Order: sequence, then C-alpha cells, then structure tokens
Amino acid sequence: MMRTIYVSVLAFAVLLLLLACSSDPAERAIPTENLTVGILQVQPVNLRLSAETIAQTEGAKEIEIRPRVGGIVLKRYYHEGLAVKAGEPLYLIDPEPFRKNLAEVQAEFLEQSIRAMKAKTEKERQEKLVAENFVSQRSYDNAVADLMITEAALHALKARVQQAELDLSYATVKAPIDGITGRSQISEGALVAANSSVLTTMTQISPIWVRFSFSDNELARFNGRLNEDNVEEVILVLPDGSEYSVRGTINFAASEIDPLIGTQQLRATFENPDRRLLPGKFVRVRVVSGETDDVFLLPQVAVMTSDLGRYVYVIDHDNVIAARQITVGEWIGKDWIILDGLQAGDRVIVNNLIRLSPGMTVNPELQDASEVLSFGHK
Repeated sequence: MMRTIYVSVLAFAVLLLLLACSSDPAERAIPTENLTVGILQVQPVNLRLSAETIAQTEGAKEIEIRPRVGGIVLKRYYHEGLAVKAGEPLYLIDPEPFRKNLAEVQAEFLEQSIRAMKAKTEKERQEKLVAENFVSQRSYDNAVADLMITEAALHALKARVQQAELDLSYATVKAPIDGITGRSQISEGALVAANSSVLTTMTQISPIWVRFSFSDNELARFNGRLNEDNVEEVILVLPDGSEYSVRGTINFAASEIDPLIGTQQLRATFENPDRRLLPGKFVRVRVVSGETDDVFLLPQVAVMTSDLGRYVYVIDHDNVIAARQITVGEWIGKDWIILDGLQAGDRVIVNNLIRLSPGMTVNPELQDASEVLSFGHK
C-alpha cells in the first residue's frame, strides 16, 4: 500500500516538473495584430440651419358662445362636434317676447312720427304768420321748440326700434366663425341669461396654430432670436414621424426670453383644410432659418455618450485612438449633425467601437459614405 502511494507521488512530481519546463514565456507568447477598424474622414458640409422641438396644436380661435338676450331655449340646430359655417344658426331662444316688444315700439314710433309731422306743419304756419306780423315772435319760437322736442323723441324711438329688431335677431344664436362646435352646455327648455350663460364652444381649426418654444442654447444657433423675418420654413412632424404636407409660417414670436423657464415663446400657423389636425395634439416642429457651412455629418453609430456628454473616437497620424468631445445638433435621417468638436480631415472610427479604448493602436480602413450609411442602418 505504501509503495503504491509513493509511486503516485513520484508521478505527480514529474508532471509538475514537465509543466514548469513548458511554461517559458517565449514558448507561450502569441503574436497579436492591430485591430482593423472602419474610419470616415470628415469634411464640413453646407446645411440649412434647423432646430426641432415638441409643440402643441391649438385652435386659431376658441370662442365661448353666449346669448345676447335672455329667455327659454326652444331648439338646438347643430350637431355637437361637427363643423359649421359662420352665420349658421346654433340655438333658438323663444322670440315671442321680442316680437311683442318690437311691435309696441314700432307703434310708439308711428305715433311720434305723426306728432312730429303735426309739429312741423305748425312751425311752417307760424313762420308765415310771424312774417306778416299776425302772431308774435314768441308764438313762432314755441312752435320751433315743439318741433325740435317731437323730433328728438322720434329719434329716441327710432333707436328703440332698432334695438328691438336686434333683440329679435339675437333670439337666433348664430355661429360667429367657421369652426368645430363643442358639447352643448344647455338643453332645450333651459332658461339662459343674456351675456352670461355659456351655450357651447367653437374652435377654428383651419388655419390651426402650433405653440412651441426654444431655449437660449438652441437660439444661439440662430444668432439669439427667431422671428417672422428670419424663419424661412416651419415643418410639422406628426407623431408617426411623417411630415405634414403643408408648411407653416411664424405668426407670433415673443420679444423677450421668459425668465421663469429661459425660453422664447413662438407660434406658427398652418392651413388645415382637411381638418387632420385637432387642437391639443402633441407634435414636433422643425424650424429652418439660414444656412451653415461649418458642420459635419456622422452616422449615429459613431457617436457615443458618457457622463461628460457625447464623444467620438478619432485616430492620429500614428493610428492611435483618442476620445474627442463633440456637440451634436439634430438628426438627418440616420446621421447626427456635429456642430463642434471636429475639424476638416479628422479620421473618425465608425465600427468595432465596443472593443476600443483610448491609447490603442489600430489598423484604419477608410470607408466611403455609402458603406458608412449601410452600417448605420444595421
């Protein structure tokens, strides 16, 4: 038994000796080659300056429909939520009290017209008599005064007739604009008060407005401020990523930066003939203003993010990797717009990024634009 153990120990010792002999570093060394990476040699491009942000649609006009006269609502003419034209009837308020009032005022006006006619005849008669010294000047003056009083009363009654006619017309509540009607706030038979009760609402959606804002940093690209004069085009990007077919124009640009949130408030108007856009919808807006010739395009895959911001890997003339901080703008297709951090002729690595680190020496392989774009789509 002891002999068996001794033989086993001896065999194990011989094995360790053989392993030690074969562990010479020269024999174990494995030749390595520099990693091959694809690079893009960047050059500045001429692009239209643009900025994109979140926006919200709103009706160009949002109106509360209130009655100008009070009374009992007899009928609702419109269908809730449908479009109506300006001047179309929306509600009918009981018109009978207004018809009666108009008839009474018209009768008073007719009566006063007769008085005025009589006073005028008397004034003309007194004028002839005083010329022939048959009556005193005082009698003539009284006739003139009576005529003036009756004519003043006639004018007052004429205004009352016009107001009564208006009140009767106001019994039919009409749409003040072309737009979409809201939910009715009252039902037939309800008593409404003039100028205070809200019957419904209306929203004009063609044209439709889009409200948005840009921060100080974003405005710096446009020399500090956007307005109706320097904005060339406003593009609406729908939630599905497609662009709205109609281009917009700026119709409001705040003259100062909002001190609470540090942004400039803007608003654009878009024609909306097919009513595809509804108020309250969240969209994106791209504003185009001017051109720049000192920016670069890089595929999104080449741009990385760290705690310090976005960066890319570039290689020097010795093919050694270095990290370069960059400032990015908007996307164009699958590419980033690089605003700062690169120079013409820089060689930027566009693949194998996960295997790289600053200080490594690599074997660069120049790629053309089509190859880079193809890689960026993978």
